[in-house]
Amino acid sequence: MSVTAPAPAASADRPSEPVTTPGRRPRAWRAHLTVALVALAMAGYVTHGLWADPYTHVLADNVGDQAFFEWLMGYGYYTVTHGADPFFTDLLNAPLGVNLAANTSITVYTVLMTPVTHLAGPQISFVTVLTLNLAGSAFAWYLFLRRWLVGNAGAAAVAGLFCGFAPGFISHANGHLNWTAGWVAPVVVWQVLKLREEGRWLRNGLTLGVLLAVGFSIAAEGLFYTALASGIFLVVWSCAEAVRQEARAALGTVLRALAVTAVVAGALLAYPLYMHFAGPQTFSGTGFNQKFFAEDLASYLSFPSRSLAAMAGLHKDLAPNATEETSFFGVPMIVLMIAGYLLLRRRVAPGRRATLRAVGVVGVVFVVLSWGPRLFINKHMYHFPLPYAALQHLPLFNSALPVRLSLVVVGVFGILLALLLDELLSRRIKLGTLHTALSAAVVVSLLPLVPLPLRVQHRSPEPAFIANGTWKRYVTDGGTISALPFALNVTADGQRWQAYTLARGGEHFRIPAGYFLGPQVAGEAGKKRQGQIGAPPRATDWLFLRAAWWNYVIQLNNADRAQARADFEYWGVDAVFLPAEITGSDHQTLSRDAVLATAIDLLGPPERVDDVLVWRIRRGLDPVDR
Repeated sequence: MSVTAPAPAASADRPSEPVTTPGRRPRAWRAHLTVALVALAMAGYVTHGLWADPYTHVLADNVGDQAFFEWLMGYGYYTVTHGADPFFTDLLNAPLGVNLAANTSITVYTVLMTPVTHLAGPQISFVTVLTLNLAGSAFAWYLFLRRWLVGNAGAAAVAGLFCGFAPGFISHANGHLNWTAGWVAPVVVWQVLKLREEGRWLRNGLTLGVLLAVGFSIAAEGLFYTALASGIFLVVWSCAEAVRQEARAALGTVLRALAVTAVVAGALLAYPLYMHFAGPQTFSGTGFNQKFFAEDLASYLSFPSRSLAAMAGLHKDLAPNATEETSFFGVPMIVLMIAGYLLLRRRVAPGRRATLRAVGVVGVVFVVLSWGPRLFINKHMYHFPLPYAALQHLPLFNSALPVRLSLVVVGVFGILLALLLDELLSRRIKLGTLHTALSAAVVVSLLPLVPLPLRVQHRSPEPAFIANGTWKRYVTDGGTISALPFALNVTADGQRWQAYTLARGGEHFRIPAGYFLGPQVAGEAGKKRQGQIGAPPRATDWLFLRAAWWNYVIQLNNADRAQARADFEYWGVDAVFLPAEITGSDHQTLSRDAVLATAIDLLGPPERVDDVLVWRIRRGLDPVDR
């Protein structure tokens, strides 16, 4: 059977042993169960720092994204119980609101996790989904490779675990519930390969349409990459002389199935797609510079920061940040993949060779595109344009980050690794020097990439003022309240505390600002505004942010207070409060004293309520200079 070929075919060479012969089913199920348990154990090991204390531990390398996804969990419960719009909310970024369809709303996850969110909190929902994403990705790749590629369960298991726990996905485990859903790719591709089954075009088209809708909800950008990679593969594979007739015979069935897929996916995604591209508070781009969120060429030859190799001091700091180490395969793995590809091409039948060629083309295309519009080598930028420069302004590409395209290379390497291991474990490469050398190369390539647990740090616990509902005495019905400093990716406490309130049900409050992607204040006439991180900044939230981050306190005057009155009126804020501690990012200590001094100078003395300091805004701001 050809690697990821559209269906079983007479021209395609089969795996070394049958996958589903009746006599082998008990053994197959034992293998499945073993791989599932190993994958779950590895995922628990990687995330154990959060499980140790999910309520006061946070991912040190990405406090903001964890807060955002915890907020989505809380909002998911609110959506289900209040019938709210899952793709737009005015609870964040008051009074403008946030387009959740243009963000990563993971709606399917938030709805499925509503019982856990309500009973145990968004913190538990977050770490549960993160753990199951990692384990499920490895297991899905194992099943995919076992079904479509190799007959040896050990080869599929090792390659599947590599795909699920590859450096790029461990890196994204720092807060990205969308990108750790690596299972979306093998599940969608699996169904794509079934489209050519005779007599089943309607069922297969329906199934793929539903899968695309689910995938869009969970990982829209990843789904786009999967579709792009599948298209490139199928075009290259179909053009190979060995399978051209086979591909031509299947074309009609595939087109009928794709028509059904388009209708089903279009119906399910009509509203979210409208919201994503034309809804309120939508934007162009992502708020991140594509030029710098691109792969450094040297990163492919380097080792990731959360790996055994890094413990030996072999890590290189070449990624845009700790959550974007999306390649970092290391020299041994790159050498193994190139040598393994050349070896396999010499040994396989024509049908399999056509598949290998298509897989190789996909790998090369995505490696080159991941370099972005300009080439970086060891952090030095060369100014000649690369192929991505011609794509970066096109729809969809303008909302993607090139650095993440290298995650497709994980799947390509997983396929090559499975094929190579199948040759070794099935002894088709006979025992001897070559067998020993390749076996050693596999160990040397994989061992340095064994992941380390994610880094965690302490975060400020939910104050009793919020947990006990005392805040209700200070906020009008459906009103707005904010922690100081205002919520942002680097000061996310207020946003996650709002999430916990939403998850408990009952009354809720709005907050100004927040961590999300939204449009800039102004844009060119007739054009969609560019995206940015968070709300358009105003003078007053900046006043508190720089006090917290840089311990920066200034002597305020009447102009500052007049601006604050205007800002608070714009946000509709009823009250602000200062908790006992402020969570920083990457173990950073933020200055509560500077925030307190700024707040007293601006608003006067606070009330001590439960475990926080509270300022009632309506009486806190007066026109007299203090």
